[in-house]
Formats: sequence, structure tokens, C-alpha cells
Amino acid sequence: VAFVFVAFLRSIRIVNQYEKGVVERLGRYHRTTPPGIQFLMPFLDSMRKVDMREKVIDVPPQEVITEDNVVVTVDAVVYYTVTDPVRVLYQVQDFQLATIKLAQTNLRNVIGDMELDETLTSRERINAELRQILDDATDNWGVRITRVEIQKIDPPRDITDAMSQQMKAERERRAAILEAEGVKQSAILRAEGQKQAAILSAEGEAEATRRIAEAQAFRQERLAQAEAVAVKTVFAAIHEGGATEDVLALRYMETLQKIADGKATKIFLPLEAQGVLGSVAALAESFRSEPVAPAAPSGDGSPAPARPAAAAPPRAASAPAPGGVDTTGLR
Repeated sequence: VAFVFVAFLRSIRIVNQYEKGVVERLGRYHRTTPPGIQFLMPFLDSMRKVDMREKVIDVPPQEVITEDNVVVTVDAVVYYTVTDPVRVLYQVQDFQLATIKLAQTNLRNVIGDMELDETLTSRERINAELRQILDDATDNWGVRITRVEIQKIDPPRDITDAMSQQMKAERERRAAILEAEGVKQSAILRAEGQKQAAILSAEGEAEATRRIAEAQAFRQERLAQAEAVAVKTVFAAIHEGGATEDVLALRYMETLQKIADGKATKIFLPLEAQGVLGSVAALAESFRSEPVAPAAPSGDGSPAPARPAAAAPPRAASAPAPGGVDTTGLR
């Protein structure tokens, strides 16, 4: 009874959800079991479980020589999943070790075809090429390579120091360029501001000048209109009052007096002034004539109207001396 009970216990196997079981009968492959409880033939069947989850293999760091003969240390990891548990067990003895060795070999081949600068800047390309190579090689093992990641690429210390100095110089160069660009933009903005200020100032001065000119033109226009009205008024008054040549001559002389009151030291008169001066001389002669006798009172006690004195014949005005005014008869 005890033997039967032990045999029964040995015939029961439990396969987890993420696993598959490979059953061998008498050392030969018999079947592949899904997850769950499985029953085996006691003493005849044996089971090996295979994990079907994605796993990672850490590839040990190794030194690789680039195309420009620089030794770099490369560290990578490989992600894989088992697609066929039977081939994983029967096609390769230790697929993890085989995958590590295969990754190291192909990593040297891929990076050996690149220069150092390209190696440091082309990690995605290295990952893609290495994944494709490993996936093709492990397909017969029932393993699929899902990803390959380069963790780090370390150049030698002297090259690292040189690269640090180069990066420092590059940062300083970029900082100088940015500073120069800032100064340039500041100067441009300052010049633009001064330009706009000058334009606005010039426009303001032009507008002020235009308005002043308009005001002066308006003032002159108003003065001209006022003078025109004054001239028309005087002309109308002269015609309405029946002004004679003597009155005109007197007004002419008054105008000459105003002209003489100015700062000019010489006054030039037109030739037409001779006739006016002749009228003035005649007017002066009339004032020098003897006075009119008072009229005798009339019978009604009111004075009789006075008879006007006979006007003296006007004397011809002599021609004015050259460059001056003929003042004959003016005393």
C-alpha cells in the first residue's frame, strides 16, 4: 500500500502558468504539457519544466578594438524568450551560456567595423544589428532575442580626458557664440529703438513745422485780407468824400514821413512823385496867400459870407535834384 501511495504521488506534476513541461518516457521525448496538473506514468515518465517568460542575460564587460585601433570596454545585456521548449532542451546544452558567447563574439565584430566617434554616437544602430544577428543564430535553439541594449562604452583614460577637454572647449565655444549673438541682438534692438525714436522725432518736428507754416500762412492770409479790406475802405472813403489831388498829395507826404522815421539812411522816390510834390507845393502856396478880410456885418446883425480869396496861380515845380526830393515851395 505504501508503495502504491508513493507511486501515485510521483505521478502527479503541477506546471505553472508561465511554464511548459517536457515529458520524457524512458529517456525519450514523449510530449509537451500545458500549465496545470499533469499525471505521469510512475517510474517511466520524467518531466522537465521550461520557463517561457522573457528573461535577461547580462553579457560580461569585454574589451573591443574599434576600426581606428582604440580599445574600449563594452557592457551589454540581452533580452530573450523561449519559443520552443523542446528545441531549447535538445538543440543546445546551455542556451544561456551559448547566447552570452554569441553576443560577445558578434559585439566585437559590429564595433570593430566602426570608429570611436561612431561607436559612441551609434548605440541604436549597434543594438539593432546585434539583435538581428543573435536572433538569426538562436532561432534553431527555440529562442527569440527580443532586445539588445548597450549599457556603456568606456574609452581609455587618456582618450576620456581628451574628450573631456574637447567637450569643455566646445561648451566654451558655444557659450562665446551665444554671448556674441546676445550682444549682436542687443545692438540690433538698440539701433532699431534709436532708429524708431529718430523717425518719431523727425515726424514730430515735421508735423510741428507744418503746423507752424500753416499758422503763419493763415496769419498772413488774414493780414492780407484785413489790408485788402482797409484799402477798399479807404478807397471807398476817398471816392465818397470826393478827395482831390491835394488831399492825396498830403496823404502821400504823411506816408513819406512814416518811411523817413525808419532806420534807412537813403530814400529813393519814383519819378511819378514829381506830380504829387507839385500838388503839395500848390497847396502850400494857397496857405501863404494873404488872409481874407472879415466881412462886414449885415443888416440883420449876422456876418456876411466871406468871399474866397483868389487862388494864386500854381508855380511849376522845378525838377528834383538827382538822387533827392524836390522841396521847392515847402518851407
